[in-house]
Amino acid sequence: MDNMDFGQRMMIARKERKLSQAEIGERSGINPDIVGKYERGENVPSIGKAKMIAEALDVSLDYLVGIGKEAQEIDNKTLSRLIDIGNLESVDKSNILYTLDALIKAAKLKSL
Repeated sequence: MDNMDFGQRMMIARKERKLSQAEIGERSGINPDIVGKYERGENVPSIGKAKMIAEALDVSLDYLVGIGKEAQEIDNKTLSRLIDIGNLESVDKSNILYTLDALIKAAKLKSL
């Protein structure tokens, strides 16, 4: 996944959400033909257009452009929750993260 370009990431995110290029165009205000050109790598969007596409797909702009060590896809709702946790008092943050770690561990064990 780390060698993918903007268009490839965009197409994967769109298909995972079962959206057409026309629907992304409608959500973002970008012509669907241009959306297709972005996916095929024929055109590269401006930062403003890329942001509009990220919002239409409900992913971070970082994910689409491949910023970060792994450039994992994080939807905006999850990112918002992480920011909220980060803004809490230290004790509350520690308690939430401890509980979250336990739930994640249990879910991983269940899937084995």
